[in-house]
Amino acid sequence: MSRRQTIVALLLLVPAPSIGTLAAMVLFPGSVLGKGLFAVSKLWLFAFPVVWLKFVERERFGFSPAKHGGFLAGLLCGIALSLPILLGYYAFGRHLFDPAFFAGKMREIGLGTLPAYLGGAAYWILVNSVLEEYVWRWFVYRNCERLLKPLAAVCLSALFFTLHHYIALQSYFSVPLALVCSLGVFLGGAAWSFMYMRYRSIWPGYISHAIVDLAVFGLGAALLFGSPQ
Repeated sequence: MSRRQTIVALLLLVPAPSIGTLAAMVLFPGSVLGKGLFAVSKLWLFAFPVVWLKFVERERFGFSPAKHGGFLAGLLCGIALSLPILLGYYAFGRHLFDPAFFAGKMREIGLGTLPAYLGGAAYWILVNSVLEEYVWRWFVYRNCERLLKPLAAVCLSALFFTLHHYIALQSYFSVPLALVCSLGVFLGGAAWSFMYMRYRSIWPGYISHAIVDLAVFGLGAALLFGSPQ
């Protein structure tokens, strides 16, 4: 694929989640328009790579088999990324988060009850994490790698991965806290892109990603349904 095609692919995909998140959480929160634009952006995000692969790259879609292993690395990476999140929350986070504000935001998106929250957590951990690895590591990192040296591609793809997360985070937290959390997202994205670079499969990164999401949703449950002692 040519350099120009690679740039076009990134330009057509990378802004989509930021546009959807901006519409749903900043410009038109709680409205049918905001929810509709968010849904369209999600559909575009997940469908576009397959369409591009078939009609532009003219390659067959695969399931990214882990031929070179990496599962233990994914497990250790997930633990290593989760520990600072958990320790940071218990050391500082309880004084920075407003549980009432957070609970209100969760109610706005339909996750204010325990069954709904557990269902949402299961979706994000078991499904959304896979989809994000497929989009941001298989498609975005792979295209960044066509333009840059591997480590530079790791950083660029992690930056792209962070953009829409920052928009969402600043809707929940103060700007300094959103920036700190976004740094964590960037480091996670860089780690998972590095794992794709090393193992050429999304599955080691998915294991790490799922462990991190489990830690984050666990802390969210503590805020919503009972602060830990």
